[in-house]
Amino acid sequence: MTVPLPSVPEAHEPPAEAVAPLIRGVAVLAALTEAGGTLSASALERRTGLARSTVDRITATLARMGYVRQDGRDAVLTPRVMELGNAYLAALRLPALLDGHADAVADELDESVSLAVPDRDGIRFIHQATRRRAMSVSFRIGDLLPAERTAPGPLFAAEWTEREWAAWRARRAADPADAGFPAVPPRNPAADDDFEARTEEARHTGWALDDQLIEPGLVAVSVPVRDPGTGRVACVASVVSHTSRHTAADLRETLLPRLRTAVTAMEAELRAAGARPAEPGPPPAGLAVWTTASKHELGRDFVESLARGLTVLTAFGEGRSALTLTDVAKATGLARATARRALITYEHLGLVAADGRAFALTPRVLSLGYPPLSRTTLSRLAAPRLRALADLLDEPTALAVPVPGDPGTGPAEIQYVAVAAASRVLTVDITVGTRLPAGRTALGRALLGLAGADGYALADEELESGLRSIAVPVRDRAGRPVAAVNVATHAARRTLAECVTEVLPALHDTAARIQDDLHIASRFTQVPLS
Repeated sequence: MTVPLPSVPEAHEPPAEAVAPLIRGVAVLAALTEAGGTLSASALERRTGLARSTVDRITATLARMGYVRQDGRDAVLTPRVMELGNAYLAALRLPALLDGHADAVADELDESVSLAVPDRDGIRFIHQATRRRAMSVSFRIGDLLPAERTAPGPLFAAEWTEREWAAWRARRAADPADAGFPAVPPRNPAADDDFEARTEEARHTGWALDDQLIEPGLVAVSVPVRDPGTGRVACVASVVSHTSRHTAADLRETLLPRLRTAVTAMEAELRAAGARPAEPGPPPAGLAVWTTASKHELGRDFVESLARGLTVLTAFGEGRSALTLTDVAKATGLARATARRALITYEHLGLVAADGRAFALTPRVLSLGYPPLSRTTLSRLAAPRLRALADLLDEPTALAVPVPGDPGTGPAEIQYVAVAAASRVLTVDITVGTRLPAGRTALGRALLGLAGADGYALADEELESGLRSIAVPVRDRAGRPVAAVNVATHAARRTLAECVTEVLPALHDTAARIQDDLHIASRFTQVPLS
């Protein structure tokens, strides 16, 4: 089992070989993340301190890479940016190995369960199994919390060096209200909590409590999951609740024993994984060639050094947790000098840590777009794609999902979860939430697997005279159809043949883009259909 390398403290000034455009691009991604995923160009200008022309060039480059999209004057993070965080999570392996255990204990206890790793003097979530309640925990994968206001914090701090304690004290003095941690409410200055004493207690007991340190009503109990090879804390598992369900003392008495049992199973999983090293997945291909072509096409609006620098992060992944400079250059197709400068830049920013000749991603990579997208839904993923398709064809489009029927019979109905209207006098007007019989719609037939050899289904005036529809399925990572996309039209506007020749290619392309977004977003998170 590979434990993430410790992160390296940032210098106040970047090293001479650092890539300035890459530093600026990371700043833009971080600003968008802290703002929830959307900012106008002027707001990005204010938050980053960059010139407007620089912001425009960076967002144009990120848009070309698929990491943001332009929505009027706003830059909006897209699911594609999650591939950066996915590279870290895949290299870490912990979510893939342990999330099933965390989900099982969450189901058994009917409480939220999280896995967290240390990020300097904070903690960062790598998995969340949440309960869908009116009052539930809203932390997301990638969110950063101050160690002293959490239950996992003392368990990680029990392994801190004196240098790390000094860094923590300096941060507390410089940021007494926790303004640097946007995922938590401001600290109550009157609150008096002895973090060092809690750390010493956690060192002896092997578990820790959070009794409303984040905010009133929130309580948690945590147990460390130790790496079997080193004995050090690999991550921390926590059960999180609120005081209307459990007091902190109740968590200790009733839920701690079950959590410890789950952690024992997690550690056994890590031991087994250590005996079967991960097979390296395929590295990214053709990225250096693509960035060069994009530079030739877009000219000065494409910041090639930013695009090439970001591709370095995607060189890491499953079976590629620690890479040498040669490994990174080979995986990305970049020159060694280019890869080296990017790694130096990331080491300065705390996104990469070096151990001898090897480099590894740190949890801070999750700060680049992951939190606001880790709670997305399929309908949100699809909405901008549907809008673009409706504008291209000047026809209404929709995304529908199956409504579960009797076991073994398949869906009897479909439900519309996202729509994009067309600006026509005569148009299809179906709203989100509408249910229709699966067998009588193109959407339902695509979901039922009744599409033809070319992967589409047609419905010709079956629900209403004059209404024609063509649909294709959207499949999950396992290849199962979980949704379908359609284009509807009036019989007077397009013949059935024209639906196939004129509409189907664009429909297939849109479904493929939605499917790609879904596969990226769902690699380490649950993506609800609506």
